[in-house]
Amino acid sequence: MQETDEAEEENEDLSDRQKQIREGGAVVTKNRKHTIQCLTVIGQIEGHYVAPSQNKTTKYEHVIPQIVSVEEDPNIDGLLMILNTVGGDVEAGLAIAELVAGMRKPTVSLVLGGGHSIGVPLAVAAKHSFIAPSASMTIHPVRMSGLMLGVPQTLEYFQRMQDRITNFVTANSGISYERFMQLAMNTQELVMDVGTVLDGDEAVAEGLIDTLGSLHDAMDCLDKMIAAEKNKQRAKPRKGKKSL
Repeated sequence: MQETDEAEEENEDLSDRQKQIREGGAVVTKNRKHTIQCLTVIGQIEGHYVAPSQNKTTKYEHVIPQIVSVEEDPNIDGLLMILNTVGGDVEAGLAIAELVAGMRKPTVSLVLGGGHSIGVPLAVAAKHSFIAPSASMTIHPVRMSGLMLGVPQTLEYFQRMQDRITNFVTANSGISYERFMQLAMNTQELVMDVGTVLDGDEAVAEGLIDTLGSLHDAMDCLDKMIAAEKNKQRAKPRKGKKSL
């Protein structure tokens, strides 16, 4: 009877995890040391407008509550964010990146496949970033599709939006403002476009990403960061009770 109950609990737990992956692109993993939330950012980052039905998307209204939950849940020790994204809505991507950058808990990002466009700020938002050797990142200036006014104010708006992205990236990585803009405005690499594609080695060499590595490297790094954070918490002196 006890074995049957345990099997039912395992099946329910497995069903909950599968539902969590299917609906939110996230899963909580637990080993003998720590509990980690794994969050995936894939396809196109969907913002204020719904993407076409054939597009794989990451919806920011799903991701933002998950990040807040990780930060506030005492049972979760850290966040692993895995990226394979073509980019998408600029403000939605920046909103997610700002939330990750503002977390107290240990955070690690891993770029697999691609971390293009607004995926760049997301990759550097974590406290330590990794990129796989076969992955790549595209750096390019802000662009907009659809109808727009051909007036100087529109160009000024583009520049201010670009500054928001560039300032965030340079504040959370080792690349300089001037070098990032030089890569974004490169006209010698992409056909009929402006920008630069960096592979894993180049992204690390430019100071954009911290370390070249894969899943086990990212997990080991996150485990060490969590252990260091817990040791720091234990080392804090406890306030004694005041005597009357």
